[in-house]
Amino acid sequence: MPAASSDGVGRGPGSRKRRRLIQTAGALVFALNAQQIARGATLVGVRVWPANDYTRLTLEHDAPLTFNWFIVKDPLRLVVDIDGLDLTPQLKELVGKIDASDPYVALVRVGQNRPNVVRMVIELKAEVAPQVFELKPVGQYQYRLVLDLHPTEPPDPLMAFLQQQQQPQEARDPNTSKPVAGPDPSVITVPPDRKVATTPARPDSDVKRYFTVAIDAGHGGEDPGAVGRRGTQEKEVTLAIARRLHRMLENDPDVRLLLTREGDYFVPLPARVAKARRVQADLFVSIHADAWIKPDVRGSSVFALSERGATSAAAAWLAKRENDADLIGGVNLGAHDVGIARVLLDLSTTAQINDSLLFGNAVLRELEQVNTLHKPRVEQAGFAVLKAPDIPSILVETAFISNPDEEKRLKDDAYQEKIAAAIAGGIRAYLKKYPPRPRNPMG
Repeated sequence: MPAASSDGVGRGPGSRKRRRLIQTAGALVFALNAQQIARGATLVGVRVWPANDYTRLTLEHDAPLTFNWFIVKDPLRLVVDIDGLDLTPQLKELVGKIDASDPYVALVRVGQNRPNVVRMVIELKAEVAPQVFELKPVGQYQYRLVLDLHPTEPPDPLMAFLQQQQQPQEARDPNTSKPVAGPDPSVITVPPDRKVATTPARPDSDVKRYFTVAIDAGHGGEDPGAVGRRGTQEKEVTLAIARRLHRMLENDPDVRLLLTREGDYFVPLPARVAKARRVQADLFVSIHADAWIKPDVRGSSVFALSERGATSAAAAWLAKRENDADLIGGVNLGAHDVGIARVLLDLSTTAQINDSLLFGNAVLRELEQVNTLHKPRVEQAGFAVLKAPDIPSILVETAFISNPDEEKRLKDDAYQEKIAAAIAGGIRAYLKKYPPRPRNPMG
């Protein structure tokens, strides 16, 4: 018999053959691991989000990457070298996703600059201040390399408002409130017969006081919000309702309007608040479509800010989910504007919250004529988007997108119209009963 080793493995010819097989298998496993290490990251998705505010390009991948970038002029280009990534057909899809109407990107070229290094060359239409950063996995996303192309001179909503007065009114699509033809509308619209004061009014001026309402469509871009069982995305519903509300109010002789986002792109929570404050908004309404872990929960809700904790566990949970939108949407914390971030400090006042509760109640009374109320009163929680210290602000959860019946209604044009009409009715009722205090008007 062949001798046995101390570890119980025989020393005969059969044993040597088994050892060779084990060694070969081990070498193969090592080779596969080495190849996996050398392979680096795998691209799992490429997305482009063009908007007047800025254009975002997103590369989603399954492992961290290293990268560097620089600007080249004549012609103007952004060059990004990505280490640990191979040129794949999926990466080449990015080239075809650039739309001719993109305000900032003319075209994108990709190529293998050297082994395991991909070079992206983005030809630009205008000077930009790029922000290139990586996001760690969160929510439904893996790692993301984000390229935010912000214009060096950001659009000013106040200037857009003044410029619009010098142009004839355009015909608008009744479903989207966008022009039937021509460029995207300004972020602020006013009735055609309105005159604008371009200089501060004297205290005894008889210039009419107009009310500015900021309409905030929740989520957008990389942040879809809640998703229903039929695949309905909250960001699509909120934008559709916001546009309908905008259309209903834009011909009101006493109201002018701001849309915090006009299309499918991501706007950070503090930037939404900052936009409203920039135009000295009198009211702020953020539109959402609720979700819950149980599909039978239903109804519409209205929320205001709270300084002392949420009025219910559900309200606290919802506020946390909504406040996490910046994590999903993707904020470059390294370049976060300190001035904007300051808006999110706890600067809220008792007066602002009391006014918000009155405003919310006016909207809630209109909503109860359209849908079942989830709660019969305005609830409160620490929503970041409601923290403008000087603007009565509410968040409207139009219905539960997690409820199959309500998800179906949220996709229905007629229901969206009724919800928008209810919010518009609440805005008009509040402004009639509690008109904002006089101040130097914008127009």
